[in-house]
Amino acid sequence: MSARTRELFGLLPVSLLVCAGFAAVLVAQSQEVSDLTVTYGAVFLGLCVFGHLFIRARLPDADPYLYPLAALLAAFGLVMIYRIDTELAREQAQWFVIGLVLFCATIYLLPDHHVLERYRYTIAAVGIALLLLPRLPVIGEQVNGAFLAVKVGPIQFQPAEFAKLAIIVFLASYLRDTRDVLVRSRLKPLTPTATALLYGIPAALFVLVLLALDLRPVVAVLLGVFVLSLVTLIRERPSLKHFGPLLLIWGAAMLMLVFIRDLGSSLMFFGAFLALLYVATARLSIVGVGATLFLGGAAFLASTVGHVQSRIDTWLDPFDPVLYEAQGGSFQIAQSLFAQADGGLFGQGFGRALLELPGGGNIIPAAHTDLIYAVITDELGLFGAAGLILVYLLFVARGFKTALVASDGFSKLLATGLTAVFALQVFVIVGGVTKVIPLTGVTLPFVSYGGSSILANMVLLALLLIVSDHARRDRARGRSGGLV
Repeated sequence: MSARTRELFGLLPVSLLVCAGFAAVLVAQSQEVSDLTVTYGAVFLGLCVFGHLFIRARLPDADPYLYPLAALLAAFGLVMIYRIDTELAREQAQWFVIGLVLFCATIYLLPDHHVLERYRYTIAAVGIALLLLPRLPVIGEQVNGAFLAVKVGPIQFQPAEFAKLAIIVFLASYLRDTRDVLVRSRLKPLTPTATALLYGIPAALFVLVLLALDLRPVVAVLLGVFVLSLVTLIRERPSLKHFGPLLLIWGAAMLMLVFIRDLGSSLMFFGAFLALLYVATARLSIVGVGATLFLGGAAFLASTVGHVQSRIDTWLDPFDPVLYEAQGGSFQIAQSLFAQADGGLFGQGFGRALLELPGGGNIIPAAHTDLIYAVITDELGLFGAAGLILVYLLFVARGFKTALVASDGFSKLLATGLTAVFALQVFVIVGGVTKVIPLTGVTLPFVSYGGSSILANMVLLALLLIVSDHARRDRARGRSGGLV
């Protein structure tokens, strides 16, 4: 069976999900199940098949699983949003159609992704401008205290969703060119005994310190990352020039945290940069130092900058009565945790969770955007939510597989960066909803309501498929004895 045929068959579960999902919502709402559910499934399948045919014509060698996985996530998100608000579901369906058009346009207008390297500084400037747009007067909009949105007349969008793509393209091109300078190694091989001593002694001391001192979890994690970074620095002994790009991007991430007030975007950009830096240099010490710098900078800002401190306080103690009742306090995260606890292992049943009070008011605020994962866990339980995470993991695995197959540095770094920022976005929102990290305004890719999110992720998907097509074609030529 060819790759494109596998892709086509992978779309069949998507259609079944839409039909079954809409039918389940109607049953839960005590409405009659009509032929309309089959119509919804057929229309969605038709749209997905249109995208498949475009891929078949333009990217015949692309990965056969990325597109069906993205379609499955989009279908599931559409059903969940329909269960929450039918009008929002109609808008989301419209955004999906626009996103599909943008997806096809990206594939058509960008037959070779290497063209992006020629315009990397222009692309970087566009990315920075997009990040700064929400801070401009008149058009800038605050969303839950963070400067995320831009509103021009009736149109509102989140520029950070598109900025992440521009910055990843720039970093991939930049690190490809500077890789030779960064990877010059001064490593000396260590014996297994020396390696065990180098990492074992600090690890044992770290465990003893944790047992002796009653450290807060945040401090313990920060200390652990610092110790690991210090040991790896001693092992690898990189020169100071290796830290130039790291310090520059770290400073930019801290500025984002202060002026844009968005921990999620800051963590996504810096985390994706660390992933790219590790792929480009294979130096764990730089990644460790970067993680320590970010955690240390965030901890410092949490103790000195008011809005950052309030976010940390609501994260550490969301059930504090004062924080729970405060404007912009911990109400969101507390209600999210209550909803997930109600779901248990198997959930209350699709469409059966109580989202609104009988007299009005939301039990789960922002159920269609920030906290949609809490609604999913409430209704489908831990197993259902884990199934969703599994689909994301499969998408991320195929993205990294594309990076591994790629034959040139830019393609490897671009696929790595796009996949890493996608994975980090999932981690940031799921981690925020489950109280692993502070809750931010990041959306769940393809599932949460939002035009900017679905458009940007459709472009991300198109770029991954373009890289995959070139990589798999080059590998096939290499196996047949052609030039790579």
